Amino acid sequence: QVQLVESGGGLVQAGGSLRLSCAASGIFFSVSAMGWYRQASEKQREMVATIMSGGTTNYTDSVKGRFTISRDNAKNTVYLQMNSLKPEDTAVYYCRVLSGPKGVVGSWGQGTQVTVSS
Repeated sequence: QVQLVESGGGLVQAGGSLRLSCAASGIFFSVSAMGWYRQASEKQREMVATIMSGGTTNYTDSVKGRFTISRDNAKNTVYLQMNSLKPEDTAVYYCRVLSGPKGVVGSWGQGTQVTVSS
């Protein structure tokens, strides 16, 4: 079965950096599009960044130039490097499978909390 395990969250001061990791199992990772999403308190979950199997990336406007999504197919892991963090980046960050067979596509990880203090 699909398992996505996020790690790397924590408490950081504004302007700091964190690197999130999402280790995937139960999927053909190298051919899967992957994404990072986040959900702040009392807000809807939103897309942060996506990466296709070929490496093409996409970002929501608020993180462009600060966040970088990448993948290591040998480790079945997708990363989110977050620099110049702002208090408004505070949220639970989730990993998601964006492509694949029914029952796999749309799978979510358990999330990792990122808190940015001002």
